[in-house]
Amino acid sequence: MTVNEQHFPYLPERLIRLGDLAYNLWFSWHSRSIRLFQFIDYKLWEDVKHNPVRLLHEIDPQRMDEVAGNDRFLKRYDKVIDLFDQYMIRKKTWFQYHYSDKKDALIAYFSMEFGLHESLPIYSGGLGILAGDHLKSASDLGLPLIGVGLLYREAYFTQYLSMHGNQQSIYLYNDYSSMPITPVLEENGDPLIVEVAIEDRPIALRVWKARIGRVPLYLLDTDFPENHSDDRDILKRLYVGNRDLRLVQEILLGVGGVRALRAMKYDPTTWHMNEGHCSLSSVERIREMIQEKTPWEKALKTTRKSTLFTTHTPIRAGNEVFAADRVAHFLQSMQTNGGISIQSINSLAQDEHNPDANAFNMTILSLKTSDHANGVSQLHGQISRQMWHSLWPQLPPDKVPIGAITNGIHTRTWMTSEMKNLLDKTLGIDWRYHLMQKDFWEKIEQLPDAQLWKTRQILRRRLRNDIRCRLIAQRERNGETPEAIQEAQQLLNRNALTIGFARRFAPYKRATLLLRNRDWLKAILNKSGMPVQLIFAGKSHPENQPGKTLIKDIYTESRNPDFAGKVLFVEDYDMAFARRLVSGVDVWLNTPRRPMEASGTSGMKAAANGALNCSILDGWWREAYDGKNGWAVGEEREYYNEWEQDEADSHSLYQMLENEIIPLFFQRDENDVPAEWLKRVKRSMKMIIPVFNTDRMVKDYMEQYYIKTI
Repeated sequence: MTVNEQHFPYLPERLIRLGDLAYNLWFSWHSRSIRLFQFIDYKLWEDVKHNPVRLLHEIDPQRMDEVAGNDRFLKRYDKVIDLFDQYMIRKKTWFQYHYSDKKDALIAYFSMEFGLHESLPIYSGGLGILAGDHLKSASDLGLPLIGVGLLYREAYFTQYLSMHGNQQSIYLYNDYSSMPITPVLEENGDPLIVEVAIEDRPIALRVWKARIGRVPLYLLDTDFPENHSDDRDILKRLYVGNRDLRLVQEILLGVGGVRALRAMKYDPTTWHMNEGHCSLSSVERIREMIQEKTPWEKALKTTRKSTLFTTHTPIRAGNEVFAADRVAHFLQSMQTNGGISIQSINSLAQDEHNPDANAFNMTILSLKTSDHANGVSQLHGQISRQMWHSLWPQLPPDKVPIGAITNGIHTRTWMTSEMKNLLDKTLGIDWRYHLMQKDFWEKIEQLPDAQLWKTRQILRRRLRNDIRCRLIAQRERNGETPEAIQEAQQLLNRNALTIGFARRFAPYKRATLLLRNRDWLKAILNKSGMPVQLIFAGKSHPENQPGKTLIKDIYTESRNPDFAGKVLFVEDYDMAFARRLVSGVDVWLNTPRRPMEASGTSGMKAAANGALNCSILDGWWREAYDGKNGWAVGEEREYYNEWEQDEADSHSLYQMLENEIIPLFFQRDENDVPAEWLKRVKRSMKMIIPVFNTDRMVKDYMEQYYIKTI
């Protein structure tokens, strides 16, 4: 019995390769593949949240027999399978073309979360989305890379808003048998299991595999009978508030991840830690060498030489710090059985020039066990060099060995099929293979205004319909009046300028900056002949009360008669709704308190779909903005206090909306097309798409860092 027959026993022989597509996330960035699953049963596809494994499990066998006899479907199916097979066996990838002599190279990429697709809900936000896009581009470019992460039994919470705007956090159970993952097996067919001792008791870790094109992602799981009931719950949720439990999760990721790779006979040449959560992987590698009688200094030097650390946190207080005595408590087996001194480990997590005897800093540990480190935008690299200068006091700040590689997005994941089709007609289908070539993207200027605007109208309409459905469901669930439900069916003006804001609701992101002067905002939103509507979305960590208060404030304003129908909050922001939102708004708003945004990537996704950015000059936008491809809020300067900064930035934003953005959108030609607006859209697309993508980003990692470790 084949793997596909085992997983999908009722799948017709003619369609048996659908199982290969379902179990490879390649499908998620290829529109033709997605349309195959939609054709089988569009409603069920939506009901199972775009999960092809669940679709094939739950579909009526009779329907599959019908599909197997549909010539139109079979033609499309054969074409997709052919494209998939060509992709998987392609010999001349970018990596093979440029690094054919590096046959022994292997990059292990560790991350606490991976945001690959809504069918694999093991992510919470930007860090995970970036990690997922990193793996996809590594696959596209042919890098010899493997991912290592954790498999959580409950998805990062589903968000519901009460009638009064209070965030409710509901955790849904992940059924691993219905997710695009398979267990890694020993040669005898048993599940592969590795162990990590915590408090001198063994915790078993089962290993699962997700396929991201050519790249494997290995995920560790504790929820199975070999473990004590308490230990089975260690990986129940992502980013738990309990500090001891959070520490144990990071031990399992770092130590367990290394042991899982060893058990599968992997010997990476490069170890990439995506944020400080992964830093204990270095400690485990040092322990391995010390157990083989390698002296401490040599083990540390060898580890450093092959390790890259990417930091995403632009403020020192935001870095992961645990109590050193708790770390010693949980890692005691490394000393008693592994021969590695807890004091030596602790010294690697301390800033000796700013000592805190009971602080175990994961970022410092990462920096001290890596010869290579980087921030995720040019400004963030600069901030990081200043922040961690005390670790290299003998060097001037600009010589601190922390570089910068600006984040990007996986364009084929985040660009809609409608925009891809438009580019196919104008640029040719080969644009997908020219993502890093700026000269090629000058051709964007050839996009006919009428066709670009038509595409934008389709995306805008789809967003309106999606939001209406979500708001109707929300109001029905909350038991609101028939009048309120009827109102939701009419919300959103098809002619209005639509501004989107969606983020993790941390206070520094200033979600309510636009509401700072309500009278001014009211005048802007109610100007005759120039309708404007604001769409907010995003989650706050369940234990972050200030974030939840911000959500409630926005929700309250959305029900205020002054703003009703013009300010909306849409609950449960996830990857599926993110794709709809970034493509359907006209302006993407980002208002972090500078310089606290390490990079950000949502605005890149919006730009790829023809939306314009209006953002603080922080993170990636500071590098992308040229004065004609969007708008910059505020100034690049230091402020005396936060109140002064918020006041100045909100004033700048209101003036820009009132005097520049809104009038430009409503300036139309004889065909009701906003030609000057689209001129700015084209400039944005041609400047942002070829630079702020993960193909360029992964290429930079290869050329600037990975090559030094091989």
